[in-house]
Amino acid sequence: MIINDEHYRKDQILESTKRLINLMLCMGCIGLEIAIFGLHWYFHFQHSVVEPLRNFWFKGHVLEIAVYGVILLMFSNMYGGMRLGYLKNSEIVFSQLFATLLAGILIYGELSLMAFQLFRLPYFIYMGFEQFLVVVIYIPIANKIYRHLFPPRKLLMIYGSKQPDMLTEKFETRKDKYKITDRIEVEQGYDVVVKRIEEDFSTGKCNAVVIGDITVDERKQIVKYCYGNSIRFYLFPKIGDVILTGAEELHVFDSPILLTREYSLTIEERVIKRTIDIVFSLILIILTSPLMLLTALAVKLYDRGPVLYKQVRCTRNAKEFKIYKFRSMRVDAESDGVARLASKGDSRITPVGKFIRKCRLDELPQLFNILKGEMSFIGPRPERPEIIKQYVEIMPEFAYRMKVKAGLAGFAQVYGKYNTTPYDKLKLDLIYIEKYSLMLDLKLMLLTLKVLLWPDSTEGVEKEQITALKNEKQNGGRDD
Repeated sequence: MIINDEHYRKDQILESTKRLINLMLCMGCIGLEIAIFGLHWYFHFQHSVVEPLRNFWFKGHVLEIAVYGVILLMFSNMYGGMRLGYLKNSEIVFSQLFATLLAGILIYGELSLMAFQLFRLPYFIYMGFEQFLVVVIYIPIANKIYRHLFPPRKLLMIYGSKQPDMLTEKFETRKDKYKITDRIEVEQGYDVVVKRIEEDFSTGKCNAVVIGDITVDERKQIVKYCYGNSIRFYLFPKIGDVILTGAEELHVFDSPILLTREYSLTIEERVIKRTIDIVFSLILIILTSPLMLLTALAVKLYDRGPVLYKQVRCTRNAKEFKIYKFRSMRVDAESDGVARLASKGDSRITPVGKFIRKCRLDELPQLFNILKGEMSFIGPRPERPEIIKQYVEIMPEFAYRMKVKAGLAGFAQVYGKYNTTPYDKLKLDLIYIEKYSLMLDLKLMLLTLKVLLWPDSTEGVEKEQITALKNEKQNGGRDD
């Protein structure tokens, strides 16, 4: 054992301290926002509600402020406004502002009901501006304090036959949180790897392990060693690992059994999911019809070409359908017959196209695909048959994404980027498929609102890419 009980207790104390300070710093920001709402409620908002509700006794005032606090806390937690030390400053600020906006909209609706009329907006605008200043000033300071108290975790990377540069680059993007201080190739042997771990931990060179692209057999021994010695380790899961996340635990014998079903969604889940798709697509088609009309006019007037762009995509069980989008590229964008994703600064995108892609207006016609039952609101994004064929050549498991109906947005869009590698997107989509629930769908719908406004989600792939495969083919493609 390389970590004795004393070291283990110190590590536990450190982690508990980090969580406590994180919570205190986050609650500082939320507390200030709640205080601003409380002041506006006491001096302005309460006087606009009807007479019976205006005569709140003291506990009534506290209850109203508490309701706002719970709503704000819920959205902050959901969108990442409380992830100090984990997300970048810009992401935390954006997440908290978005949470504050949604909390303000909900409480505005509640107060309007209490007043039996639309509530006066000026005071809400003042309150929003004050909260905006608090978030923009407080969070960078709080994040800086947290990072000063808790420097980046020092990592030992264990890698396999594929060069670890790609993984290293991922960690390099978060130097504030992770720092790779040592690397070792697993082919040197289990004993050599264990000895390196012991040396690095005893000298303080590392305090965590990253297990990269090594085989299952090699990984198994190292995982058991780290777990048995209470060593923190980060593991990049393989497809098989992801599939097992959705397995059901059975206790029919005296040995535990994991059950992975041959189908993904039950009949009840499919009925509820389809009902939600029909109801929400109809509502959104009605609400966004003016926007769709204006977008159609802008596309038509720019170059007199067709308004809609129709393209064959694949949904559940590889069934083909025509997806609808407002055309954002030139009419001759793919006149050479080669299927390719949009790249950064793609010259094929028209000026009107750049705007509607940035605002995601080009996706609105897919509401009709959802209404027709070809797509769902949440699910893996549908791919073109020819691109699927390219993906499957590199990783046959890519076909697993088509176990469920394609979606307007999905797990890979919420937690990945436009240019996230197909293998990582596949793992993200499989997590959704294996962990599907109605609550997960609703959560992803809410999280998609944030993704639509975050610039990373509209980022194009590199210019040399025909598909999103990047250089995976040269690097070995998969990590299985």
